[in-house]
Amino acid sequence: MKLLLLDIETAPHRVYAWGLWSQDIAINQIEEPGYTMCWAAKWHGEREVMFDSIKQSKPAKMIRGIHALMDEADAVVHYNGTKFDVPTLNQEFVIHGLNPPAPYKQIDLLTTAKRQFRLASNKLDYVAGFLGVGSKLQHKGMDLWRDCMALDDAAWRVMERYNKQDVRLLEKVYDRLLPWIPNHPNVSLYEDGKGCTHCGSHNLQRRGLAYTTSCAYPRYQCKDCGKWVRGRALEKKQPEMVSV
Repeated sequence: MKLLLLDIETAPHRVYAWGLWSQDIAINQIEEPGYTMCWAAKWHGEREVMFDSIKQSKPAKMIRGIHALMDEADAVVHYNGTKFDVPTLNQEFVIHGLNPPAPYKQIDLLTTAKRQFRLASNKLDYVAGFLGVGSKLQHKGMDLWRDCMALDDAAWRVMERYNKQDVRLLEKVYDRLLPWIPNHPNVSLYEDGKGCTHCGSHNLQRRGLAYTTSCAYPRYQCKDCGKWVRGRALEKKQPEMVSV
């Protein structure tokens, strides 16, 4: 299965406002809407982290690049991408006259963090630190975005490192959370159909039975990623009820 890890950075909306707190911004107060400034992505298990930005490419070329990668992917891993990264990129695709990429599965690690654990914070930086896999690159905050929007070379070097580090961190968090991810695409279907549903490994250990309301199936645990999986062979079936 081709698994793409993805993160984008966007420019903020430029608006006119009369205050700093609890503002309702009308459409005619928008001077310039936000846009995608850059993206970083990598194929799971590979070393290269790909990157493009409005600094090194024209916007249309930058967007075509990430569209081509998503078109090739079977699944896309992101953090809050269901609500942010993917809709933002879809907006860019339609602006630049691109059709939707080929259908792909989405694996949002923020959803997993919220559903499976009760952490003090669900921010990627906190979750990564909690798991002991690293941290985000530190930077000067909003000023970095302002300087990048002004096409400052030094700021863009920092932004590229920041964006790429987010993707590397995303991969490490994905690997640690893998057995906890609900509704993960069945990786074994992309291979021989006999391995772990989450990582495709054949290193499975038989451990008891998995019961439904009417049947029992062999139960296995993956010794590589830790996921519990159910076999297909029926072992027990509820006796049919006979009316008298």
